[in-house]
Amino acid sequence: KTLGTPYEGTEPPELYNKYVGHDDNRDWYAFTQVETQLTVDKIHNVWHPQIVNDIHQQGANGSRLFLPPYTLPVEPNVPKQIVDGYTELGNSVAADLRKQGFQGITTNSTYDAWTPSRAYSHYHGGVRILSETASCKLATPITVKFDDLRSPPELGYDPKVASPNFGPIWKGGEWHLRDITNYMTAAAFSILDNAADNREKWLTNFYAIGKEAVRPRKNGELAAYIIDYPDEGFNWMLESALTSAGLEAVEMEEFKLKGKTYGKGTPVIRLDQPYGGFATAMIESQKYPDLRDANGQPIPPYDVTAHNLALLTNTPLAKIFAPFKMPRPMELMRGDMIRGMIDTPNLSKAPPAKILLYKSSVPSIDEGWTRWVFEDSWAAKELIPESLWKDKASRTLNYRNVEDKEFRAGNLSNAATIIFPDQSPNQILNGFAKGSMPDEYAGGVGRTGVENLKKFVEAGGTLVFLNRASDFAIEQFNLPIKDVTKGLARKDFYIPGSILRTELDTTNPIAKGMPKESIAWFEGSPAFEVVQSAGLSPSATTTPSAEAAATPPKTGGELKNVRVIARYPTDPKQILLSGWALGAEKIAGKAALVEVTIGKGKIILFGFRPQYRGQSLATFPLLFNAISN
Repeated sequence: KTLGTPYEGTEPPELYNKYVGHDDNRDWYAFTQVETQLTVDKIHNVWHPQIVNDIHQQGANGSRLFLPPYTLPVEPNVPKQIVDGYTELGNSVAADLRKQGFQGITTNSTYDAWTPSRAYSHYHGGVRILSETASCKLATPITVKFDDLRSPPELGYDPKVASPNFGPIWKGGEWHLRDITNYMTAAAFSILDNAADNREKWLTNFYAIGKEAVRPRKNGELAAYIIDYPDEGFNWMLESALTSAGLEAVEMEEFKLKGKTYGKGTPVIRLDQPYGGFATAMIESQKYPDLRDANGQPIPPYDVTAHNLALLTNTPLAKIFAPFKMPRPMELMRGDMIRGMIDTPNLSKAPPAKILLYKSSVPSIDEGWTRWVFEDSWAAKELIPESLWKDKASRTLNYRNVEDKEFRAGNLSNAATIIFPDQSPNQILNGFAKGSMPDEYAGGVGRTGVENLKKFVEAGGTLVFLNRASDFAIEQFNLPIKDVTKGLARKDFYIPGSILRTELDTTNPIAKGMPKESIAWFEGSPAFEVVQSAGLSPSATTTPSAEAAATPPKTGGELKNVRVIARYPTDPKQILLSGWALGAEKIAGKAALVEVTIGKGKIILFGFRPQYRGQSLATFPLLFNAISN
């Protein structure tokens, strides 16, 4: 659409995967997306490859090509043979391409091998060779000056300086789509040459990984997991993920272990099977290492630090240690027996939607995930009240997207609830700068839109803000709430994608049906402190700040009370459940979920992503209770 215009080569104002955008590359353990399911079911689990060439593109101003080895850390359930394999093969391909005259190649930088969300093959006997080639403007050539080449220090190389893991130096110049495909195809053929020349070695390593995986467990060694209470909650998602990944989960006849009786149909996952390490990676909590640079700054992970699917789905588990004689299984469970087909909504029967989901012109992956949860998630179908269904056939949420221009025009009178997914306050308020994109996509909600939102909530509407969008609400509505993470130096506070413990006020309707303890997916998230102010009528769960008093919020409507629905434990040692939390004491005792009553309506602030990547089923009820309350 922009070809031949001043905006040629700009990134499209929409996600390049209908629902989840780039997170389509982050679904290699939950298998929520059709693309992942088909790739796993029809390719990986059929061919069991020893090598996977995973071809990607990266930014335009760094290296021309990345190849393994990956930076530390490596997820502890990845076999040593896999680490040795991708190290040797990546270095071999890099050396081969350098001999052919290719420039600007980096290894052992930028990308780590921590999360299984990006590396299915590492838990299935195959090495993943990620290649990342520099991009142009979609297919439009660019000119990159040598002085404009750059890379953040934490990525581990300087594109202007030759080093053991970077070189030879690319001097800059024109960069075409043809250059991209030349690098990609040269690397692919080099991998094929290596595989052919070393066929026996690759197959021997594959065999050794499998042989170690199926060995009998020693006395006292972890031998199996029991998925406890299989008929409650969302335990089926964990079982589905494990069996989709090629593990056998057996449903047992009734049996006893350590004085406890497990009922008929209880699933058990033995670890002495080829992909037992994948089960351990999904079930055990992650302890991400505290990595710092020479200045004491935390070195960020490439993606996130936690992937405990048991915690994300609130699945109770028990462990079996060797020796233990397995009782007779009832039947074998398979992933395709659990994972269902997507329903097609019957749109002709849908009444006008009263629930609106904000869709910025600046694409938000979290908005896409929220749409997917509303339309295609099996877990959501169990939680959406019948009164909010689009129709009985689909059981999907009756909602529609609302865009910036509608807020500016004030077309909100027929809505009851508006949801703002995780997005920066600046993007929500201002959107694309005028002149950077065609006029139809420029600008955000704007000041006029903010005033219309104030009128909406004062008249009885509900506004729900997720994660970083909560800061937009605090700023624009002048709420008596402080984000205690704001302004903290990364050196003092850093939680890059971790699972934290929360304590819930289950008397609040938003926490209806929830346990007293739950989780929060914390990633670039705020944490709230309620500031006492004149005109504020605190509820029993409000925690005023002892530090300062704020002036009454200038919303135009009466602010009645603030209720804390979820908070983090007061003991910092109790906060982290999985991942990495530097400076957890900064949020100890602070609020994670808050409800503010204004006029006849209310604002609900989530300090986390309750629908994180369609995986955090444990907190789905909080989101749907907030919508339907």
